[in-house]
Amino acid sequence: MPDKNVVRLLSLHLGASAADRLAQLVATPQRLPAGEAGRPSRAEVAHALNLVLFAGILERVPTGKAYTDDVATAGGKVHFDHGALRTVRWHDNGALPAGEAAFTRILRPLGYRLNGTYPLDRIGMTGRSYAHEDAPEEIAQFFVSELHPEHFSEPFRQAVSRITGSSEDPLTPRAQALLWELEREGSLSLDDAAELIGALARCFDRHHATPRLDDYERLLAESPEMAWIATEGNAFNHATDRVEDVFALAEEQKRIGRPMKDKVEVSQSGRVRQTAFRADPVRRVFMDADGAEVVREVPGSFYEFITRDRYVDEAQAVSRTDLGFDAGNAQGIFRMTAAEC
Repeated sequence: MPDKNVVRLLSLHLGASAADRLAQLVATPQRLPAGEAGRPSRAEVAHALNLVLFAGILERVPTGKAYTDDVATAGGKVHFDHGALRTVRWHDNGALPAGEAAFTRILRPLGYRLNGTYPLDRIGMTGRSYAHEDAPEEIAQFFVSELHPEHFSEPFRQAVSRITGSSEDPLTPRAQALLWELEREGSLSLDDAAELIGALARCFDRHHATPRLDDYERLLAESPEMAWIATEGNAFNHATDRVEDVFALAEEQKRIGRPMKDKVEVSQSGRVRQTAFRADPVRRVFMDADGAEVVREVPGSFYEFITRDRYVDEAQAVSRTDLGFDAGNAQGIFRMTAAEC
């Protein structure tokens, strides 16, 4: 049964009918710590924000929307496993905190804690996962990656500086104050929680100026991931559905003609298996050498699938879902936003 505080928060942002559809589509965490009626807990605020971001993915990723429409038609539900975003750890980052710091300042007051660190050496990045303390197996995780420009050429680094140096900080003093209250009290009034969710959702966007086309092409030659950041910024890179059998799902989606990744990525442990649709194309504006606007088609965001096995935590003698990630899997999945995809 959908959580009433969460549905009310969604209604304020998406409208009543859209909120009801989303609440019916996405599985409600069974152990979601609930606040009093009209006073959402931090877990409810986190889950509501996740659903607002998930709704944004469905607006921007037609292939993901088509898949979830099929799920809804069949009477099923999506298990929102995690969302991912990309950041740049660089000294020329304008007013925006560098790298993942722009988001850890948001995630920690919401109840998230570091769950794993993953070196993504082949693509010059580091990934970190954050799981929610209150219901880690059920509330969607965040996978936050940082790109390290120092691993690339000097012309590449200069292009990064020209792009990210214009970044503005979207997190307002009012939003920071509400985060502090949420961290201290563990809950907010409905109105304050709704205001905070709106402010936080705006952080998942592009905060730098329109990139130059020659800078974009320079970045693309060395790092499709940084080129993606140049056009999309800190938008949700992908949202992920936890499914029972990712192999069977991949074959079915290929059969009906959807642009599925060629192979399923399997973690070293064998317990985590992932695949994805290729990124849907979007049209973005650039500035040419004369300062005129030009439009190009580039990769946008995408929709991913994951299967997680359970295992026995021998230290505590309990069965757990493997909430880890795998560096090899992640680097394979990141190719979904390469331009050739």
